[in-house]
Amino acid sequence: MYSSNLKGFILAMVSSAFIGASFIIKKKGLRRASANGPGASVGGYGYLLEPLWWVGMITMIVGEIANFVAYIYAPAGLVTPLGALSIIVSSAVLAHFLLKEKLQKMGMLGCLLCIVGSIVIVLHAPQEISLNSVEEIWELAIQPAFLLYTASAVAVALVMSIKAIGIAIKLTLEGTNQLKYLQTWVFGTVAITCIITQLNYLNMALDTFNTAVVSPIYYALFTSFTILASAIMFKDYSGQSASSIASELCGFITVLSGTAVLHSTREPDPPTVTGDGNGGTV
Repeated sequence: MYSSNLKGFILAMVSSAFIGASFIIKKKGLRRASANGPGASVGGYGYLLEPLWWVGMITMIVGEIANFVAYIYAPAGLVTPLGALSIIVSSAVLAHFLLKEKLQKMGMLGCLLCIVGSIVIVLHAPQEISLNSVEEIWELAIQPAFLLYTASAVAVALVMSIKAIGIAIKLTLEGTNQLKYLQTWVFGTVAITCIITQLNYLNMALDTFNTAVVSPIYYALFTSFTILASAIMFKDYSGQSASSIASELCGFITVLSGTAVLHSTREPDPPTVTGDGNGGTV
């Protein structure tokens, strides 16, 4: 494995451990907030008063920082599948023990498929391309093919912007100041906007659905769009052989199969009992 890819691999795994744990901690915080009444749920923003939710948020931020650094050293095709994979595995396992969400035998098989698929992806991941300035990234971002793609999936600009910011920071620390370019600040603004939007809707999803429902959908969509965007913008696979591309595609399909198995074998959350005195549920 290439040295830079190895650094990205390690950082992605560290990131996933923190982000996976944050799903469970935030879920427990949201449950506590919901137990205090309808106004304490995400819709009423009462969860902001729950300390456990903030612990989960801090845990997620630490994980996102590690994930951010991982994109500096490795291509999105390597970092994204690994990062989202461990969210699923850790969320499934931790949810089984901490949230009492049952993990069936087929769910365990789903976790195994995710691990096997990720190993295949790692072994056939492309090498990171060399970029010397944010202006070069901007030229890649305004290619007609990438502009057409972002027109249909604007949210995916989050990862590409984080990738650009990471490279800008790396180059600046190496002595080539990138903060003087307007493009750096454009990428930063897009990344912050997308992060805030993502966290808001992720909280709403966790408050409404089972963790095992949210995680697979988050993984499948986020990973698919990120790999596609990276392939268009950075041309990650231009130097790859057909067999390597086919192997990584098979690995990705294996991981998606694992997430589908995990999703299909989990039971929905039981209804939350409110204190309305009438025995009603919500």
